[in-house]
Amino acid sequence: MTPTYPAPTSVPGDLWGKRQRDPLLRAVAGVTTAYMRSLRLLYRTDLTPPVSDGSRRMLVCERRVVAHDENVVSLTLAAPNGGELDRWRPGAHLDLELPSGRRRQYSLCGDPADGRAYTIAVRRIPDGSGGSLEVHDTLHPGASVKVRGPYNAFPLALPGHGSTADGLHFVAGGIGITPILPMVRLAHRLDLDWSMAYTGRNRESLPFLDQLAEFGDRVTVHTDDDGGIPTAAELLGVVTDTSAVYCCGPIPMIEAIDDALPPGAEFHYERFSPPPIVDGRPFEAELARTGEVVVVPADRTALDAISDVRPGLAFSCRQGFCGTCAVRVEHEGRTSGQMLLCVERTQGERVVLDI
Repeated sequence: MTPTYPAPTSVPGDLWGKRQRDPLLRAVAGVTTAYMRSLRLLYRTDLTPPVSDGSRRMLVCERRVVAHDENVVSLTLAAPNGGELDRWRPGAHLDLELPSGRRRQYSLCGDPADGRAYTIAVRRIPDGSGGSLEVHDTLHPGASVKVRGPYNAFPLALPGHGSTADGLHFVAGGIGITPILPMVRLAHRLDLDWSMAYTGRNRESLPFLDQLAEFGDRVTVHTDDDGGIPTAAELLGVVTDTSAVYCCGPIPMIEAIDDALPPGAEFHYERFSPPPIVDGRPFEAELARTGEVVVVPADRTALDAISDVRPGLAFSCRQGFCGTCAVRVEHEGRTSGQMLLCVERTQGERVVLDI
């Protein structure tokens, strides 16, 4: 006879009769969760990991001619996996390590709100140091390039947010439009009081004129072939002592504007060429690894003089803030600091460099 049992009157909480998970199942679940999280991290598309030297490998996904003389191209760069990139603000730039090993800096001129692409623009300079020619000749869609940054040595301070100015005025000379263009877009988007002067040899040489056309008479274009080289007063327009001026272009233009500014006006600028050497003294640079001695004339930088015998020296900004050309200084066999070859020099004493 089969025994019978009374039906249960309640359901136990779980196998243990209380709210407690089985230890083995808990351990298995923990391992599984950790594994799945690692897979999600591995296959995330919003990560662009840096390589060992701090740079990122990026691809050229678009190349456009942006000046009628066809000597300026814009390049749009993206992560190989199409993922998210580091954010940036107007005035920022990238360091590019070109296929030859040359390092050059180029201002970002795209939209800071675009988190998946960086845009730069480069003018072809036939008699330059070779960087622009390499960009034009080798960086086509599909090409790969090492990128560092973004960095910002030319930040925009908005009125009421880091600036006491009540209006903004922008001045761009030729390819100097690249850091200025995102500033103009932001000022317009925020409905600030702003104006701009844009100058160059002729309209055919000026990039992004089509994009500036949307701002109407806020932008004034001055060209050398139509009225001659503009004066600083013409470029400044209605700037007052309560304005902030942002300028990028050749050194003579920057110096002229600085001299003509009303007292009290803010002045922020970025050069795209090295500063002039003032009251330089000749000195000798000994290259410690070979014993060679290079004479640095009073009117040349150590970078230029040493590059004559060591053409592979790395450099970028030529203005002393990127640090690419920094080398160790040796004294009695020991390291005693660094020297920025592009701007620093001695007062005539010999310096021993770790080169």
